[in-house]
Amino acid sequence: MSSFITQYQHLKLISSFVKKKFRHFGVNKKQEIIRLVYEICKRENLKPQTVLKDLPVGEFHALKDYLVCRRFPIAYAHNQTRTLHLPKLKLDKSKIFAASSKDFYPRKIIVEKRVRDSVLTKKFTSYFPDAKLKEIDTLKSFIKKYRCLKAFDYNHRTDTVIIIHQPADFFKRCPCTKYAVGCNYNIFNLSFGCIFECTYCFLQEYTNSPGILFPANLDSFFEAFKNYVGNFKRLGSGEFSDSLMLDNVTEYSQEIIAFFKKYPSVLFEFKTKSCQINNLLSARHKGNIVVGWSFNPECIIKENEFYTASLQQRLIAAQKCVQADYKIACHFDPIIYFQDWRKEYENLIEKIFNYLKPKDIAWISLGTLRFNPALKTIIETRFPLNRILDAELVYGYDRKLRYPDVLRRDIYQYMIRLLKKHNKNIPVYLCMENVNMWRLVGLSLPQQII
Repeated sequence: MSSFITQYQHLKLISSFVKKKFRHFGVNKKQEIIRLVYEICKRENLKPQTVLKDLPVGEFHALKDYLVCRRFPIAYAHNQTRTLHLPKLKLDKSKIFAASSKDFYPRKIIVEKRVRDSVLTKKFTSYFPDAKLKEIDTLKSFIKKYRCLKAFDYNHRTDTVIIIHQPADFFKRCPCTKYAVGCNYNIFNLSFGCIFECTYCFLQEYTNSPGILFPANLDSFFEAFKNYVGNFKRLGSGEFSDSLMLDNVTEYSQEIIAFFKKYPSVLFEFKTKSCQINNLLSARHKGNIVVGWSFNPECIIKENEFYTASLQQRLIAAQKCVQADYKIACHFDPIIYFQDWRKEYENLIEKIFNYLKPKDIAWISLGTLRFNPALKTIIETRFPLNRILDAELVYGYDRKLRYPDVLRRDIYQYMIRLLKKHNKNIPVYLCMENVNMWRLVGLSLPQQII
């Protein structure tokens, strides 16, 4: 914890200096100066004294302008720093995520009374015999009681598996951000929560359940699909969970593949960062199943995607799926900006095409790091030594924190150029970007991505 202690001491020193030196500033102004100085020190790997001694003396706006220019040079140069997200900065040792080498093993399995005798319940209790089994009336009543007892700690969510009967919300259109170009993707809303720990994951802000949810009534999904199926071709799980993270236990994939044999015109996608593919390899499919992996350079995986499969493991798994006649989707999302990003992503793409041929790939999505502003403080709290927040993240067109427009444009153009070098006809689309960005990078606006 010495590194955390160092950061905590830096924050304490900066706070003390600002409060004394600029005592005439209001609380909010001091808070903004403290955060800006702290982020500059962390981003530039400097001791606070080095930055503090250079602070200009004078009125608040001149001081803030100097710090903003230094902290957000690209955004500042392109006039994207008019409003910034500069919340109060806190470092709390008790909330830090601590990586462990232990495999996933829940301490408790909580089961709704309605599904206590389900096949899924038997699978989980058999696979994790040492887990304590508890029966509840309904998830809704349990969460209400749980909230009265104590606040939900996201760090401990993997201690608990909750098996439920899902009553509704089986499918929905992809929740594309406001003003973004849609790709006509549909969500198979199966499972909620994830056993992996990605520093940037939106579930850290979104989740309010004291455990990971698994529906036992997969037949209800299939029945609902008969009425839902319409003018679309792409459907997939993996929005609120990882599609294959525990497929060795749930065996969801086998039932899903068998069901979609009846709908050969629908492409069903499993999105994953795992290498749990044994059930896929033994299943017989109709060629309408796509297995999608999220890809990042290994250095990003090691620092930000804890407990997930390594890049090598993902590539080997993808290659095995191709040999079993599956199509592969490649999701470069989120693309992380850092000092050597060009070299690392070029190497990543070369590695992918060493394992896969262009004809094996169904589609490729590109999306840079973005998230709701509230997630920033959660990431800082759980991962105080993270490097992803050291980049320039400013309000985007949808009020999410994003890289400046010019930086995102350069990233997409570079990635598209690398990909098209292997095959000009590979379907590539941007995830959650507006019309202007599509045009800037030279992509035709789609009616539908397939």
